[in-house]
Amino acid sequence: MFHLLKQSQINNGRIGEVVTNHGTFQTPVFMPPATYGAVKSLAISDLEELGIDIILVNALHLYLRTPPLLIKKFKGIHHFMGFKKAILSDSGGFQAWSFQKKQSLSKISNEGIHFISPFDGSRHFLTPKKAIEIQHQLGVDILMALDECSPDNSDKDYAKKALKRTNQWALESLKAHQELAKKEEKPPLIFGIIQGGPFIDLRKEAAKFIADLPFDGIALGGETIGYNMKKTLEIIEEVKPLLKEDKPLYTMGLGGKPTDIIEVTKRGVDMFDCVNPLRLARHGELFHGKIIKDKKEVKIESEFKEGILKISQSRFKNDKKPIDESCNCYTCSNFSRAYLRYLYLLKEPLYLRLASIHNLNYIKRLIEAIKSNF
Repeated sequence: MFHLLKQSQINNGRIGEVVTNHGTFQTPVFMPPATYGAVKSLAISDLEELGIDIILVNALHLYLRTPPLLIKKFKGIHHFMGFKKAILSDSGGFQAWSFQKKQSLSKISNEGIHFISPFDGSRHFLTPKKAIEIQHQLGVDILMALDECSPDNSDKDYAKKALKRTNQWALESLKAHQELAKKEEKPPLIFGIIQGGPFIDLRKEAAKFIADLPFDGIALGGETIGYNMKKTLEIIEEVKPLLKEDKPLYTMGLGGKPTDIIEVTKRGVDMFDCVNPLRLARHGELFHGKIIKDKKEVKIESEFKEGILKISQSRFKNDKKPIDESCNCYTCSNFSRAYLRYLYLLKEPLYLRLASIHNLNYIKRLIEAIKSNF
């Protein structure tokens, strides 16, 4: 259930809250990916200290590595991994599609996705009903309808076919969810997904179709979203007026750069996730820059290109300053650039944790600044 708390007076941004079976979280919100049931390099206590109220797991990857029925025996994914707050699950449509893109391991039909596991070579058939069953077995708070991802460089015929399948699968996903929800005391929320590739007319067609269905939230999916920011912003601006204000809008796979978050939140996006903030941290790229609020928007000012401090550079060898002097995270409060560079070059696992804490905290600080400016 979504409640609108505040509408920005200067743009289309807004503050809301989503009520789930494992607590309420405020939007806008960044959801750290915990693909296999763990946020890489971070303990649950780190997430609690950072004030993370929702994370994302991937139903397909969990299905291939740890049977959902086993997780169900542990009373669900929350007990299994020890996270007490909200969890959203991706249905696996993007991952099954990516198997085809990278290794020709999958084949998509109107009935579902046939694929071979890249982990052990086993064969599987993911249907909308199966995807929903898996997510219910996991016991997540928000689950996603099965969709077919449209690549950014797809031709229009491909995008049309993917859109048609996604809309049909949305109906089948809803039906499967509603049947299972009847048997549960507190069923999860379910989000539908808008596809259509980079084609605005297809995105608008999909938005109208999905918006008319009884989903609890709406997502923008496909490789274009987050990957091609210019087109992403255009899509948001075109489809947002077609969506109901009482449902959260989720841009899947978006949030790789802090500036991306600034741009989408002022256009009314409520939820987003991306592997990049933590992936960049692990590879020595740390968010940097003073977060500045003026009357119109939030900006970032940094001495480093694109607000990225590359900790491996020799100029930090004797640098006593923290990553970012304006940051209040555990890492910046206790450790120097020189020490972090030393850990990084040594490939010391501690670096991964400290860097991840910083980048995730930077995103949290940015979102708080954005919300306070609405």
